[in-house]
Amino acid sequence: MAHNPKNQPLELIRHSTAHLMAAAIADLYPGTKFGIGPDIEDGFYYDLELPDGVKLTLEDLPAIEARMRELVAADEPFVRKEMSKDDALALFADQDYKLELIDELPADEVLSVYTTGAFTDLCRGPHVPSTGYLKHFKLTKLAGAYWRGSSDRPMLQRIYGTAWQKASQLSDYLERQAEAERRDHRKLGKELDLFSFHELAGSGLPLYHPKGARVLRLLQEWLRRVLYARGYVEAITPHIYKVDVWKTSGHYENYKNDMYFFDVFEDEGQDEGRSRAAEGKVDKVSEYAVKPMNCPGHIMIYASDLHSYRDLPLRMFEFGTVYRHELSGVVHGLMRARGFTQDDAHIFCRPDQVNTEVLLMLELVDYVMGVFGFEYSAELSTRPEKKFIGTPETWEFTTAALENALKERRIPYEINEGDGAFYGPKIDIKLRDAIGRTWQCSTIQFDALLPERFGLEYRTADNSVERPMMLHRTILGSMERFFGILIEHYAGALPSWLAPVQAEIIPISDDQAAYAQSVADALASAGLRAEVDASNERMQAKIARAQAQRVPYMLVIGKREAEEGTVAVRHRTDGDKGAMALDAFIQILRDEEPAVA
Repeated sequence: MAHNPKNQPLELIRHSTAHLMAAAIADLYPGTKFGIGPDIEDGFYYDLELPDGVKLTLEDLPAIEARMRELVAADEPFVRKEMSKDDALALFADQDYKLELIDELPADEVLSVYTTGAFTDLCRGPHVPSTGYLKHFKLTKLAGAYWRGSSDRPMLQRIYGTAWQKASQLSDYLERQAEAERRDHRKLGKELDLFSFHELAGSGLPLYHPKGARVLRLLQEWLRRVLYARGYVEAITPHIYKVDVWKTSGHYENYKNDMYFFDVFEDEGQDEGRSRAAEGKVDKVSEYAVKPMNCPGHIMIYASDLHSYRDLPLRMFEFGTVYRHELSGVVHGLMRARGFTQDDAHIFCRPDQVNTEVLLMLELVDYVMGVFGFEYSAELSTRPEKKFIGTPETWEFTTAALENALKERRIPYEINEGDGAFYGPKIDIKLRDAIGRTWQCSTIQFDALLPERFGLEYRTADNSVERPMMLHRTILGSMERFFGILIEHYAGALPSWLAPVQAEIIPISDDQAAYAQSVADALASAGLRAEVDASNERMQAKIARAQAQRVPYMLVIGKREAEEGTVAVRHRTDGDKGAMALDAFIQILRDEEPAVA
């Protein structure tokens, strides 16, 4: 019988392949206990507990794949059967995790199971007709996963895989994954001496080395100039506040599990305070929280003065570092950290200014993404089903305002139902990198609620009092995340204006060392970044090292260059550019800087 996977939806192929993998593991490792095995983006996984404490390694995956291919060749059908809850409990008596799932169902629930050869699994289905449809798959990696995502539950082994309709799709996907591994910002961050992580610092808290810190500051300095040119003012706010702030804002009620809290003994040293507290003698203890967001600080700055309608809009920005408790299992390098800096801004405006301000933000997004060559689309996230503040009417008004701006800018977007922040709807900008992956960066959030909670006001033209509207926005988003995206997008070869070292100066012999240093000094005086490789190695070795470090330009200096006061320019990808005056090279670097528009 001919089997054509192209006629089957990818979701069915991937979920069925997870079942196929479980059947192979049941054959190879009798007594395995199975958790869940869903299809996910680009593939599938299955959580399981092998008998006798066996731990799989990557070297075990080929044997599992081989058994899977034997089952594919056997063309075993996926046979569905319905049964009562009691019968399912009896069938899976030796499967603890399945029993837990079954126990939670109503007593009169009708369950379904699927059998493939000798393996039966609890599953709603559907599946492809038989294993013969599952031809194009690959097991990709292993991970640990707490049962049902709780650190209080057993740690299971998770096997990931991918499955496709055609062999060419599988090949393309594996090639993309290999390229992604080559571009992995964690690997390149170490190779290029940009950042590191240390267990003493804690999970998700990066340590920036001088080169990495330089890149982040260059990003901030450039964006700061862009924002000042667009009428923004800058603020700096504390990292901690009393919990009263977060109770007023609603974060204490709606975001508490993701925050860090601690007590402060206001009138004495902290050690003495704790001792006195243990004796029941302390009477002034304040609870503080490290900020997960910058908005309350900007609100307090706004509230510190009286405002007229003529003062609005007030566009306030900050490169504010925030801290959020991410579970250790989801922390991922710079892409998802517990401490990160946002290019945050809050715009306080009148209702009649909202549309213009959102359009200006979307225009700013377009300009910034264009500088880095990113294409992008948008998602409009609406009111959460349960955790939200404010009335449905307010949410309807704010959501419509964001959607109208997207339509006016003609930005392609999708509706992400129920994924708004608890205080308002939002636009998430999804950029596409050099190898086709999408990343969420810029966010625009409409907030008509926090001004109410904090009692913000402005005087109208007729001297009455009104509440301002408040727009939250980031453009780069998390600076850490954007840095990681840039590293992977450019494969570590950052544009010259952003590179920590723009030029490596390479004297051919010690006779040119003094001139090489004078070139470095001249570049530094021009505000540019250069280093001299004064090692005793051959010129070719120095060039190779600069290439490996993704330095944009190498300036080779021999006897002729030293005598004529020139530099021989070599580009990291374009190769030899010839000898030129230093001023001409400086102008090349100047021309590669993005304009502030």
